[in-house]
Amino acid sequence: MALSPLSTAEPSGAVLPVPPMIEAERLTKVYGDRPAIEEVSFTVGRGEILGLLGPNGAGKTTTMRILACYTPATRGRARIAGHDVGRDSLRARRRLGYMPENAPLYDSMTVEAYLRFFAEIKGYGGRLTRRLVDRAVEECGLGEVRRRLIAELSKGFRQRVGLAQAVLGDPPVMILDEPTVGLDPRQITEVRRLIREMAGHRTVLLSTHLLQEVGLLCQQVVVMDRGRVVAAGTPDSLAPRAPSDFWIEATIEGDPARAQELLGRVAGVARVELARRDSDRLATFRLAAAAGRDCRGEVARAVVAGGFGLVRLDSAGQSLEDIFLRVISPPDGG
Repeated sequence: MALSPLSTAEPSGAVLPVPPMIEAERLTKVYGDRPAIEEVSFTVGRGEILGLLGPNGAGKTTTMRILACYTPATRGRARIAGHDVGRDSLRARRRLGYMPENAPLYDSMTVEAYLRFFAEIKGYGGRLTRRLVDRAVEECGLGEVRRRLIAELSKGFRQRVGLAQAVLGDPPVMILDEPTVGLDPRQITEVRRLIREMAGHRTVLLSTHLLQEVGLLCQQVVVMDRGRVVAAGTPDSLAPRAPSDFWIEATIEGDPARAQELLGRVAGVARVELARRDSDRLATFRLAAAAGRDCRGEVARAVVAGGFGLVRLDSAGQSLEDIFLRVISPPDGG
């Protein structure tokens, strides 16, 4: 599937499409007689952030390793900034930064020595190495720890070091495998901020199994399950794939258990879910109205008649969780 590319104009005024920065075309990887991924295709336009979403074992890491030139595909083609990762691997690698899920960090090195080491591996030297390391340290917020041993760093700073290694040389394409895994909430917020700041001047492909992460960071989503792409597009474009339930969100004051029981009896309400509990007397519910029916009037009347306080009542689009659960396969035996 091709995501909407940016465009550029010739001096004559003609508008030409800008080729995608990441292209995966029917990628297949087979280990023995078992396919890890099959017929995986998608593109990522210049300056976009695309989220590769799926449960553990869906094939996300295998796909990213092929794109990052770490492992060859059994079949299919992939390009980074127009360069084939199989036939023109060196040029492709020069245009991308890759951060694996468990970035290889050398605990006995300082942050600065580690980054200088990787700059030299990437072919840089002399004064340029110093400038590139300084730029990566600044971009990833490592100034206060640049001379400390990596062994002494928190998980959050270690993740930033892995990210700094990937941005060395200012590559136009970034491939990040589970960049926030294992971090605490504050550290996750910081890493997400760094990734968000890359949008526009870098093309980013990140994998995650966290639905919230995709919603916060990505303009485009590719959902994988059991080695295949099962859905692709924006969350809004994926929603029509699901049945046309009309979703309602209601915040109600009163006993949450009794309120949920009451909502389940309202005519036209097919399902009631507790979205969040704000206090002992305040809760928000998500209601699916069958056959696309807008039954907000019935809900409001039932809540008031039941002696509850109606704090808020809105229509609500399908969440990423709804989309995700509808398009992936149930586990074996489920």
